[in-house]
Amino acid sequence: MKNCFTYIITYLLCIVFMKSKSQDLHFSQYFNAPLLVNPANTGFNPLYDFRIGGNYRNQWASVGGNPYKTMSLWGDAKLFNDRFETGWVGVGGALFNDAAGSGSLTSTQAQANIAYHQLLSDNSLLSAGVGLSYVQKSIDRSKLSFDNQWNGTFFDMNISPNEPFVYNSTHYFDFQAGMNYAWFPSDNLYVNVGVSIMHINHPHEGFFAPSFNDQIARRITGFLNASIKIQDLWILNPNFYFSKMATATEAVIGFNANRNLSGDGNQQLVLGLYYRSNDAIIPVIGFELSDLKITFSYDATISSLGSYNGTQGAYELSIIKSGLYFGKNKPMPNLKCPIPKF
Repeated sequence: MKNCFTYIITYLLCIVFMKSKSQDLHFSQYFNAPLLVNPANTGFNPLYDFRIGGNYRNQWASVGGNPYKTMSLWGDAKLFNDRFETGWVGVGGALFNDAAGSGSLTSTQAQANIAYHQLLSDNSLLSAGVGLSYVQKSIDRSKLSFDNQWNGTFFDMNISPNEPFVYNSTHYFDFQAGMNYAWFPSDNLYVNVGVSIMHINHPHEGFFAPSFNDQIARRITGFLNASIKIQDLWILNPNFYFSKMATATEAVIGFNANRNLSGDGNQQLVLGLYYRSNDAIIPVIGFELSDLKITFSYDATISSLGSYNGTQGAYELSIIKSGLYFGKNKPMPNLKCPIPKF
């Protein structure tokens, strides 16, 4: 019976991921995957000229025995920061890979972004960006079991699944756009709010017969975050994130807090705690050494799924390396959008 339940859960999860109106890939550490959240974040790194990042997520390893793995490698950079008196251009790109469950449902995405950042006054800045992605998805149908293959005792693979699959793979181009607004009234306070729209062109995605409605619903994402410097010991970063795609929604609220360990800010401890609505509690721990940041988080499931996975939701690791074009000998760039720092 336990084996039957595992197959059924795995099958249902695969169906959820195959539906065109399901949620996109995501990271709990959305604040460490800026290009995925909003193309207007491209090149928005006030203290440095460029950054390179990587993210890894392992989810639901205890359900069905096949964890869902999501990986990304991304980078962005500033252009014309020294030439434009009140703005700069950001360019960037990302690679994403998502492998889901026992059906080997795999998604690979290559994304290119461009953004422009313009000062509106001495203490505010507006950013706008667009992105274009190429997405390829595939599935191994031979690894899937379906409800009508259950013979009362086990799943019999010799029974026809009677599912209307036509393709083993699909691919499409995807278009997204977004805007950010930043307000920095003092050296101790910074506020940023943004909104983005994904799947603007309603791309077609599906493994089924053309009669199925396989257009991907638009996804709207909004976020609000701040940085608040408390003396010279802490920088508090409260965050709120909300995403809606068709009938699926995701809301995350919480904070990161950076503790100055070295006095000059070169060594910082990162502690955080987040709550995803009706789903998980997410503690965060990390360390910053100069221009390198490593952050680990864990999703402790609090939804009804916790009864089956033992609250073992997901763990994530992110690594971000920032830098200057000419190394440490170059002074910090002109801070047109200053943020609290030690």
